[in-house]
Amino acid sequence: MMIDKTDKSLGALFSDLTRDMVDLVRQEIALARAEMSSKIAEVQTALISVAVGAAIMLAGLFILLLAVVRGVEVLLPPNIGPWLAPLIVGLIVAGGGYALVKSGSAKITADKLTPHRTMDSLKRDKLAVQEKL
Repeated sequence: MMIDKTDKSLGALFSDLTRDMVDLVRQEIALARAEMSSKIAEVQTALISVAVGAAIMLAGLFILLLAVVRGVEVLLPPNIGPWLAPLIVGLIVAGGGYALVKSGSAKITADKLTPHRTMDSLKRDKLAVQEKL
């Protein structure tokens, strides 16, 4: 003899609803954890890329800067060349470095860490529960 869902008591229905809600919350928590892990991995990869790129550029930049400073020094009068050439080159390089840091940090935003799929799923779940009640 099969029991139809319409034959369940009110207490049994609330019990089923409670159990289903607990399962739903557990699934949403698991989804949020998985999504946050993915987001954190993306940010870590971006940070590593920025750091390694900066270190490699820095090594090459030191050598190139020495050559540029000496080239600019030759163009300047001998009495001010030794101190003005490094100052000019240093200001230009610092400006370029600042632009690179701003560009890399712009890619690391709070929006990249937001679990959008989980939030959408929670909104759908809320609407489904409201419809059932």
